[in-house]
Amino acid sequence: MPDTMLLIQMAVLLMAIGAFAGVLAGLLGVGGGIVLVPAFFYAFQTLGYDGPQLMQMCLATSLATIIVTSVRSVLSHNKKGAVDWDILRSWAPGIVIGAVVGMLLVAQLRSNTLQAIFGVLALIVGLYMGLGRAHWRLGQAMPTGITRAIQSPLVGFMSVLMGIGGGSFGVPLMSLYNVPIHRAVATAAGFGVLIAVPAVIGFIFVPMGEVGRPPLTLGTINLIAFVLIIAMTLLTTPLGVKLAHAMDPKPLKRVFAVFLVLVALNMLRKALGW
Repeated sequence: MPDTMLLIQMAVLLMAIGAFAGVLAGLLGVGGGIVLVPAFFYAFQTLGYDGPQLMQMCLATSLATIIVTSVRSVLSHNKKGAVDWDILRSWAPGIVIGAVVGMLLVAQLRSNTLQAIFGVLALIVGLYMGLGRAHWRLGQAMPTGITRAIQSPLVGFMSVLMGIGGGSFGVPLMSLYNVPIHRAVATAAGFGVLIAVPAVIGFIFVPMGEVGRPPLTLGTINLIAFVLIIAMTLLTTPLGVKLAHAMDPKPLKRVFAVFLVLVALNMLRKALGW
């Protein structure tokens, strides 16, 4: 068993991460996973839990928190009639298939490879967030047929590889197909549930070796991080929403995009051993 001081340090770090992720989620509308995964990685590495499956655990634990936050978000948006259930139903099979394939791949990879994948995908998300324009379009309606059959599994697959919900890929994708932003955000929360649930069920059965394994880890999901992050984000997300109404979040979104690009580049640097 780890000593009491180490557990206290772990709890404090995780509570700070949860508080920060909650404020950002409410303020900028970004998914918590894109903040949680690198934050988990640096926190657990600092605490000495730097094993070959560290990144695996960070992705799995982030996805576990997304189940709770996405369900809560979908229910909240549905009360306002913002969720597009037709999109959600038609994209669900592909997203679930992509999420399962992503989980199976993550279970076979180790930290360095997963860091590199996260870095590349986070770089793409950060650049789009910083440079993307609201008027960009791929079409005037969500695709069907072969295009949907290709894109829907990709959303689930890439999201699991990053340990994130539906927001970072789902919202831009729906916006590019002319879905109004509020409806895209609400529906992407449903994508998050479809991504996280099958992936987390799988990660529960992925064993984590003793080397670098934090206490109270089920499969590759750390239960301490899961509970503390959920508790803190429930407390601080409303604060972020209040701040968003009190100030213009657009310049802050640009700043966050720069921050995300720097995090992605640092992940790539570490993955390459520089």
